[in-house]
Amino acid sequence: MDCKFDIRNRISMNLKQGDKVHLTIQNETPLGYNVIIENEHEGLLYHDEVFEAIEEGMEGIGFIKNIRPDGKIDISMRPQGFLKVIDADVNTILQRLKDSPSGFLMVTDKSSPDIIRSEFAMSKKAFKKAIGHLYRERIIEIQKDRIVLANTVT
Repeated sequence: MDCKFDIRNRISMNLKQGDKVHLTIQNETPLGYNVIIENEHEGLLYHDEVFEAIEEGMEGIGFIKNIRPDGKIDISMRPQGFLKVIDADVNTILQRLKDSPSGFLMVTDKSSPDIIRSEFAMSKKAFKKAIGHLYRERIIEIQKDRIVLANTVT
């Protein structure tokens, strides 16, 4: 009888897409960073999923983005699912606005991706979705050179 070990079965019993997991950064590759998940599984954190400085040996929290048919695991530093991500991004921006003594931030949907990444630890696309949501809810105003809490617009 031929008995094959299917790594997908082992992983699927322990991990599923969207799970919050403990990560240890191993080494950088051309695609991203090899990571150890829950001290047991190997995964890959792609460069475009990294929004802060990371180094080999660092530990942190990540989320299962995908378990591929070959059993390899893709990791994200951000929660998975549109509502979870946009809620987190909206809260980040809103908190920064509330913490600002002036009630505004000198950043807009036209700001460079590098500025957005360094200021908010998110991609420009995620930032634009979040401020779009805040704008549609009339929580912020988007001006030429800044975003402003709606109740502070004069």
